[in-house]
Amino acid sequence: MTDTPDTDEKIQEPRRWRDNGWTAQVIKNEDDDGWAVAMTPEGKTEPALVGPWTMGRDKKNPKPLDTAAFNTLVKTASEFVRRHEQQLHATLHQQIEIAHGGSRATVALDIEPDEDNPSATLSATDAAGELLAQVKVSPGFKLNRASAAAWAEAGFSPEAVRRG
Repeated sequence: MTDTPDTDEKIQEPRRWRDNGWTAQVIKNEDDDGWAVAMTPEGKTEPALVGPWTMGRDKKNPKPLDTAAFNTLVKTASEFVRRHEQQLHATLHQQIEIAHGGSRATVALDIEPDEDNPSATLSATDAAGELLAQVKVSPGFKLNRASAAAWAEAGFSPEAVRRG
């Protein structure tokens, strides 16, 4: 027997539900007299989403959680997390197609967001997917059509992106 709670255990209480990898906790809204619901994914300590929650019939206490409300909250929180992950991926992995040498080339910036030592790699591939060049750049490097074209015009020189 362990001292840690079983996080797979299903909970269906008026102010707390846990199922399908999520926990919904109805909490007092610190900003007003109302209530809020915090949606926390399994294995995380911080909620992924906090939103307003409906008052009950007595206009003092929160409406109890139920199956339909919980399922809607899980769907909303899951979509929110997915959109956030997609946005983060788009920020960390950018690419632009440019004209180069009578053909198309793809210039890509891949950022590794390490808290202590973030890094980034700029690479160029030809239309067939063959690597033309690859160089380490600052994680703050701004990839846009102009910076990609300037790097290509300089023959994909590492010095061209370090100056740039």
